[in-house]
Amino acid sequence: MDLKTYERAKFELAELLRAVQLRATAPEERQRIQDCFVRLAEDRFNLVVVGRFSRGKTSLINAMLGMDRLPTGIVPLTSVITSIAYGSKEHALIRYQGHDLLRTEIPLAALPEYVTQQHNPGNAKRVASAEIRLPAELLRRGFYFVDTPGLGSSIPENTRTTEQFLPEADAFVLVTSVDSPLSEEELRILRLASVSARRIFIVVNKQDMVSPQEREQALQHVREQASAALGGDTPKVFPFSAREGLAAKRDNDGARLTASGIETLEAELVHFLLNEKRSEFLLRLCDRIVELVCGLASDADAQQLMERIDALSRRIAESQPGATPRREAASTASDASQRFHPCAVCAQIADAEFKFLSHFQYELCIRPEVQRSHADHNGFCAFHTWQYGALASTQGICTGYPALLERLSNTFERLAAAELSPQTLASAWQALSPSRETCVLCQTRARAETASVLSIATRLAQETEPALHALSVICLPHLRQLVGAIDDTETIRLLLAREAALLDRLAEDMRRYAIKTDALRRILTSDEEDRVAHRALLALAGLRNVNQVPTAD
Repeated sequence: MDLKTYERAKFELAELLRAVQLRATAPEERQRIQDCFVRLAEDRFNLVVVGRFSRGKTSLINAMLGMDRLPTGIVPLTSVITSIAYGSKEHALIRYQGHDLLRTEIPLAALPEYVTQQHNPGNAKRVASAEIRLPAELLRRGFYFVDTPGLGSSIPENTRTTEQFLPEADAFVLVTSVDSPLSEEELRILRLASVSARRIFIVVNKQDMVSPQEREQALQHVREQASAALGGDTPKVFPFSAREGLAAKRDNDGARLTASGIETLEAELVHFLLNEKRSEFLLRLCDRIVELVCGLASDADAQQLMERIDALSRRIAESQPGATPRREAASTASDASQRFHPCAVCAQIADAEFKFLSHFQYELCIRPEVQRSHADHNGFCAFHTWQYGALASTQGICTGYPALLERLSNTFERLAAAELSPQTLASAWQALSPSRETCVLCQTRARAETASVLSIATRLAQETEPALHALSVICLPHLRQLVGAIDDTETIRLLLAREAALLDRLAEDMRRYAIKTDALRRILTSDEEDRVAHRALLALAGLRNVNQVPTAD
């Protein structure tokens, strides 16, 4: 089951839960449904990273995320579990003991004040956990890295905290190093982790610091020690260089990335999370929904719900066998979504209109000839009249608009005195109504729109990939024009594929927001999810002050 299939299954489960929710009446039934929503909304896989101090746990996490925003100097020295989750901006959330809903948002630089023995001795601040939020694509899909207190420290509570957290893990990443592989503390954690029946990944870090022969000796030693500790069942051992992996990701160096060992480890983790844990999670939720439906009144609707759940369960079960591990490529929409900007064409139109109005409203205020010309053109169309009104001062409007009102007044007096037929009056009225051809701001808009579309089409033709990467989402009205301005079929295909990825990502964020709201867990929403409704409307219709249809001709 790949990530997209998994997300779709989650969304379908949410729809099934909403259907069941409509049928539930008893408080206990609604509470059970709410609990299922919570499980769905809080979908998280805890990759618990354990190891002795200075093994490179934080460096490994940085390398996996492809960013060095998590300072390697931040190492929990108190009994505080530190997790790394997705966030639209870099910050940390501090939770306190005995206050589940109380949390403090702090910058990353302030983290040592809460999680180190130096600044929080004996955990006097009663910190329960620290959650670091980073805009990393791997985390956006629900992956959580958990950095446990270092083993073998001078604070016994650290080891106890790590051991107590073991049941919360979905998988363990045990980090050791080639210089002193598998200490006694690490072997003990290895045994405890195996009892919990969770998957264990052993990472031997700092492979770049020794020769190939020394590295192989260290790996063989780790395999033998792990096999003895686990009764012959040896987990996979991964040689690794966190330092090289992070540098390779930053430099986009494929050969160096492969040599660092990060690709192999990531592929194995993704394979495990998608093909084992995730399928089981979804199937368990299906079972819970079946129990909910069985507890409700039996009728045709209930039977239809059962059939839908059964069909979904079969699809999930069928997706697990034969699945092949792979590294998921980053979405082509990832970067653009995280730095979401409105349609580039809309933006250029809005800029042109603002510049025109900024100059024109001043000229209209002080120059009689501009006032007369404005009146002769019957002013702006209705839409652009309000744009002018939003920018101009009351004094400016009262100075600039009397000429137009007086002209219209004189025209209406003549029409009233002429006693015209309704048909003739309608024709005369049509001549008075500003149109797209007579409204000077409509003309300014049209010129800016044409220039922007042609400019984007030219950039795409000259350097397609860089231009696509830098391009914002294009609203649907302007996407049609842009496609019409491009001659190359392959460029059109790439543009539409990118737009599809952006729209799909917005749809995913909207569904996540809806699930978390259904679960009464709005606090879990990321900044993208909080803003996604407005962003989706921008993608569909563009800027509100740009694409509204002016008064008909």
